[in-house]
Amino acid sequence: MATFRHQYRRLPRHALVLCAVLVENPMNLGGLCRLAEALRLEALVLRDLKLTENRKFRQLAVTTQHWQPLQECPLEQLPGWIQGQQQRGYRVLALARRPDSQSLWAAPLPQRAVLLLGRELTGIPSEILTQCDQTLAIPQYGLVDSLNVQTAAAMALSEYIRQWGMDQPPENLE
Repeated sequence: MATFRHQYRRLPRHALVLCAVLVENPMNLGGLCRLAEALRLEALVLRDLKLTENRKFRQLAVTTQHWQPLQECPLEQLPGWIQGQQQRGYRVLALARRPDSQSLWAAPLPQRAVLLLGRELTGIPSEILTQCDQTLAIPQYGLVDSLNVQTAAAMALSEYIRQWGMDQPPENLE
């Protein structure tokens, strides 16, 4: 296992950054970290890296914070961070249910992307949405018009992996 862990950091990652700066619940953030690591995403962006020390975060992350690359972006710096990602050639995809959103199932997703998640209950502020290159929505048919942020992220990331996933998951290198 030690050989695998040593080589693991050098294995390729998907060119997708999961931006959870707006997400506030430590349990949701821990679950998102676990999801990001399981899919080998380029980075998970949090508003404060100290959140990884929270007991509820760690309960759901189950040590994945040690393997998943993490970045910090304070909330007030999010507009500039988004602009920087776009300058790096990444398209910023907002996951939000709006009249002008494109269905996640019909959208061709860019390979180099940032998936921006909204705050629990209130979503993505309109001034941030205007900066995004594309707005995606998960079609829903029930009475409740929302999903938990972890669930929504898992669905969107699954679609990204379906379109751009690596041929084979990494095997045990021992």
